[in-house]
Amino acid sequence: SGNYYNQGEIRKKELEQSCCVLGIPASDVTVIDHRDLPDDPAVEWDPQLLATLVLEHIAAKNINLVVTFDAGGVSGHANHISLYKAVRYSVCKLLWAGLVLLRKQKQGRCRVLVLESVNLFRKYISFLDVLISCLLPRDALFILTEEETEQAKRAMRCHRSQLLWFRQLYLLSSRYLVLNSLRLL
Repeated sequence: SGNYYNQGEIRKKELEQSCCVLGIPASDVTVIDHRDLPDDPAVEWDPQLLATLVLEHIAAKNINLVVTFDAGGVSGHANHISLYKAVRYSVCKLLWAGLVLLRKQKQGRCRVLVLESVNLFRKYISFLDVLISCLLPRDALFILTEEETEQAKRAMRCHRSQLLWFRQLYLLSSRYLVLNSLRLL
């Protein structure tokens, strides 16, 4: 729930506001408040527990695409890295068991895209990273329009409790607000 600074309730409301800006209905937002999954940048979560929760959510919502962090967690945040490990564990578990996720009217499988972590230089050169990203291998490259970038910034600003100085820098010059390179897991 984002309760690292005892701001869980505030951060839940900020998440709902941010999702509203992005056009995501509140009914599609699930906040997990689990005592074994504390919001703490130094704590690695149990990948098996998190994988179970992720798989349950995927099945309950009939999700066919998951976008998550890569092994670097974009910012090195232990919780982000744990989420990647859990999703990777989930994918391996599904493949090993030979299972497929059922959609409402047809069988399909859930695909997973992981967001590429880049070095500090590339992270903060904004749209200039398009040139580099176009030359490097990836499975998907999303380049946002100016309108989409402004919408993403409005959504980020909803997270007022988290807008520390380095996140202000992020809003000004992060390549993640302009483009995102992803690969299939």
